[in-house]
Amino acid sequence: MKRHAHRAGPAWKGLVLFALLALVGCDRSPEAHRFEGPIFGTGYHVTVYGDFSDRQLASLKDGIDDALEDVDRLMSTYKPESELSRFNAAPVGEPFALSPPTAQVIDEAIEIGELSNGAFDVTVGAAVNLWGFGPDKRPDEIPSDAEIAEALEEVDFRALHLNGNRLTKTKPVYVDLSGIAKGYGVDHVAARLDALGVTSYLVEVGGEIRTRGTKPGGEPWRVAVEKPVSRERSVQRVLELEDVAVATSGDYRNYYEEDGRRYSHTIDPRTGRPITHHLASVTVVAEQCSTADGLATALEVLGPKKGMALANREDIAAYFIVKTDEGFTTELSDAFHAYLAEPPSEGGEQ
Repeated sequence: MKRHAHRAGPAWKGLVLFALLALVGCDRSPEAHRFEGPIFGTGYHVTVYGDFSDRQLASLKDGIDDALEDVDRLMSTYKPESELSRFNAAPVGEPFALSPPTAQVIDEAIEIGELSNGAFDVTVGAAVNLWGFGPDKRPDEIPSDAEIAEALEEVDFRALHLNGNRLTKTKPVYVDLSGIAKGYGVDHVAARLDALGVTSYLVEVGGEIRTRGTKPGGEPWRVAVEKPVSRERSVQRVLELEDVAVATSGDYRNYYEEDGRRYSHTIDPRTGRPITHHLASVTVVAEQCSTADGLATALEVLGPKKGMALANREDIAAYFIVKTDEGFTTELSDAFHAYLAEPPSEGGEQ
């Protein structure tokens, strides 16, 4: 069987947003300070504006690294010693004490699961692993119907019961927070910067972004939605953001092919199979990056029609890029229009 794999590191999600560093960096003022480093199998970039001493800048860098490492240590499925991995290995029916950050993420994940009627389900891990997009090795063969049905027996976010910081599973489930934890990592860094008195910043982790304030002169932060093509990086649309977060879910940077068929890393928890519709990417703007992250995944699973219906019903700011025979088209929810910058350049939206 002919195989082709295209993966963007560990399956924290397809990454299809990026800060316009050429734009945020066009001001050569010494007040602009940038930090970067590896995390979550991808990387982070943080830009802050302010008058900081060298000692303060070192403290900011340490705070950013510590915040992201905290999330990785708690919520990674790639680390057997992580809090999440230990919960996954814990017995059914036994309350497991979670740290406040993990409990917060689980609570929001359950809420988004209910909102989307199971299109977002953090217990989809068994199916994700079956298809080879988790920490397990990719299978030699495409999973059979019987294997998928067996994996689906362990997919049910309603089997999770959170009481305060104590989480209990009522049947064997494998929790995978990759559809929301990276967004929470962005929020965790933002909270650390807020606590350190930073009033103008952009935090980006693997394409998920949160902003505070504006750049000097009142200029908003500008963020690009990337065109959903796997072999290049080019701008589809530019957003202008202030005190909000943005996340995108897309399937074109993490997939594999077999016998000419493409298998997306985005698994529909309701079927146990990769999505097959033509929604190439979903971008969501929200107050919290974890919210944007989880909602983008849910809407991507739902597809263009049901996803847009949910976005408009729940006042979610969402931007869809849909693949057609002629290329790509875009659809915007009612709440999304407020974040658009100038119209795209020639060759952008079609």
